Amino acid sequence: MMASPDQDSPFDASALRVAAHPVSVSLPASPSRFDAARTEAGFPPRHAPASRMLSLPPRPPPMVSVAFEHLEVVFRSQPIAAAASELPSAQDSQSQVLHDDSMSRGSGARMGTSKARRDTSYDSFKTWSGKLEKQLTTHLRVVRQPQPQEAEPEEDDGAATSGRPCSMPRVQRFFAALEGPELDKLRSSEELVLPSNKTWPFLLRFPVSAFGMCLGMSSQAILWKNIAISASTRFLHITLRTNLVLWCVSVALMCLVSALYACKVIFYFEAVRREYYHPIRVNFFFAPWIACLFLAIGVPELVMESLPHWLWYVLMAPIVCLELKIYGQWISGGQRRLSRVANPSNHLSIVGNFVGALLGAIMGLREGPIFFFAVGLAHYIVLFVTLYQRLPTSETLPRDLHPVFFLFVAAPSVACLAWARITGEFGYGSRIAYFIAMFLYASLAVRINMFRGFRFSLAWWAYTFPMTSAAIASIRYSSEVKNAFTQAMCIVLTVVATLTVTALLLTTLLHATVHHDLFPNDISIAITERRPKHSTIAELNELHANKDADAACRDLEAAYRP
Repeated sequence: MMASPDQDSPFDASALRVAAHPVSVSLPASPSRFDAARTEAGFPPRHAPASRMLSLPPRPPPMVSVAFEHLEVVFRSQPIAAAASELPSAQDSQSQVLHDDSMSRGSGARMGTSKARRDTSYDSFKTWSGKLEKQLTTHLRVVRQPQPQEAEPEEDDGAATSGRPCSMPRVQRFFAALEGPELDKLRSSEELVLPSNKTWPFLLRFPVSAFGMCLGMSSQAILWKNIAISASTRFLHITLRTNLVLWCVSVALMCLVSALYACKVIFYFEAVRREYYHPIRVNFFFAPWIACLFLAIGVPELVMESLPHWLWYVLMAPIVCLELKIYGQWISGGQRRLSRVANPSNHLSIVGNFVGALLGAIMGLREGPIFFFAVGLAHYIVLFVTLYQRLPTSETLPRDLHPVFFLFVAAPSVACLAWARITGEFGYGSRIAYFIAMFLYASLAVRINMFRGFRFSLAWWAYTFPMTSAAIASIRYSSEVKNAFTQAMCIVLTVVATLTVTALLLTTLLHATVHHDLFPNDISIAITERRPKHSTIAELNELHANKDADAACRDLEAAYRP
């Protein structure tokens, strides 16, 4: 209702006063046309008859002042087509407003809940990156409601970049964003592309280094097979049943770990790709194939008496492909040169050659085992010297990674067994490799401080595979040199290796099922593609220090050149 003075035209008044009542304003579908609810303000609706329309003067007055008392504006989803005379009372209007407000709040809460259920923080690491889902959703919306879609606001979850494709960082970024000898710790000046304030999905936290458990268990199957058939340990009266049980457990563990990592490849391929391009983590891609070689060597006679030759070619093919990549990078230089990425975990890329040569010799092959033995020996000498001299750019291993030092023992232990199989006797070459392995084993075992003061992690499984290999080599040596000392040494090494594997297996199960801290967030695969924009003085000093270290490394390499 409109109150106006007694003039001929209602617009000639100096003031217009509107009674106190709610005014509902509707928002039409098109933003270019805006219709206020003319019925509440005294104006006729758009479709009202001509008789009820107010005639407007050709020229509006110079000034029109409108005063509203206790004006309440309510936004509705649909326009109100009621006339001014059909307005409800003030009390009914107020109740209607409260009801609409509660309905809008309820629908907003439901929309917020549906958005909370859809977590897009990890879409950049998923195999499909969420693109297929977005395309289907957009297509369905266009078909059902052909209207311009409003852009959804970006959800900011810390440093996470959800919904955007994540590019592969260059190798320089791994060295710039991560620190530590394993490049698994984030620098304080860096950010992550995944949320750091919550636990990631299990598959994202499942690393390729978990295959180290398969190496430890499968090598135990080989150990107890040699104890059962070796002449020097026949007095222990160990049967092949122990080998059968351990081999079955190793196969089950291998299938479990392989299935989990296969799921990671299927659902989070970007994480696997980042592990492959990680300068240190790439060495662990040898682990599943070496474990398969161990299972083939330790297969019980009750399962299969002889293995087909094609199996050796199938298992060695991926090892050759990985070696062509890694050894080529060592030779060509650049950011992945050996002097920069040298780490005890590089022994995994060497051990595969000797294990493959051993399996080929057991099958009766000739040229293939010699080829892989030669390749492994050449690169082992280069890696051994590089790790021994510890260039200025190398960092000291922390206590949590001290078990990785035992990988020094693995290569010469397996090499002596492989060469004995190739030549048919445990000659001078095999004994030289065996004595090198025993000296490295003793030099690490006498350092008691290396075995305490650090918390459990998957790196502890690095104890098992080299210690078991040393025990197997000792059994083979005691068969050639029969005396009380050699027999006692092989028994002691066997007991130590077996107890270590048992203790680690139980500890792993405890941390996986009770403490739930076996697989923390794998931050080494979640670094950003580029350096963050903000930079501090400390970061600049660190950058200059790295440049000085690189310059020192280049000078040292130039001094060794002929």
